[in-house]
Amino acid sequence: MQRLALAVFLLAALALLGATLMAAFGQWSWISMTVFFQGEPVPEAGMYAQIGLTVLAVGLCFFLPSNRRIMQLENSHRSFSIGMRDVAQAYHVVHAADRAQTFKMSSEFDAVRERLAYLRDHPDLSTLEPSLLEVAAQMSHISRELAQVYADEKIARARSFLEQRQQEIELFNSRLEQAKSISTELKHWVHEVELEESVAAAQLDRLRAEMQEIMPELGLEKTVRTDPTAIDNTIVDLQPKAAE
Repeated sequence: MQRLALAVFLLAALALLGATLMAAFGQWSWISMTVFFQGEPVPEAGMYAQIGLTVLAVGLCFFLPSNRRIMQLENSHRSFSIGMRDVAQAYHVVHAADRAQTFKMSSEFDAVRERLAYLRDHPDLSTLEPSLLEVAAQMSHISRELAQVYADEKIARARSFLEQRQQEIELFNSRLEQAKSISTELKHWVHEVELEESVAAAQLDRLRAEMQEIMPELGLEKTVRTDPTAIDNTIVDLQPKAAE
């Protein structure tokens, strides 16, 4: 009924304002009424009455927004019920403060009262009901041990330690990659050296075979001393072969 009355009053004010403007511009006639003052008729009393009613109705319209806000507040107070989203929002705020070690009271009554005062002074929770803030404060007191375990300072130390370990692992991986590249280079180098040694040994064997074929024809006896630790085995002494 209050909403209906506000709508009717607003429509009446608009109708009076429209009629008065049309009458002022000659598009409509003024209200006709007979008024006597001290026994004499008042000329154009209807016009004055219409203008006065219009000013009064338009002036009262400026009070409609405040009345609307009061009605909304009354409706929200009558239909109030604790919502999980509001409770979660308030609990998130107070639990974050608890993790930052903001609260110092130890007893249950003082701890809940301290958390409730913090929630009431928080700018983001000014529109929430006191009973909802009280529920969030009690929940925060119950989970205070969890807030102590996961305090911001402890989490910061853990993150710093993990970052250091990560840097050490990255440094170890870089050194490991460097060692792998060096090992690959050395393997390639050893392979090339072994290949060159095999080529040199093959050439030396071919040279021996050629010398063994040539020296009997020259009437020479060869004496070959071989060093097992060296690659290049050398003919060190050639002696004349005794005549038959």
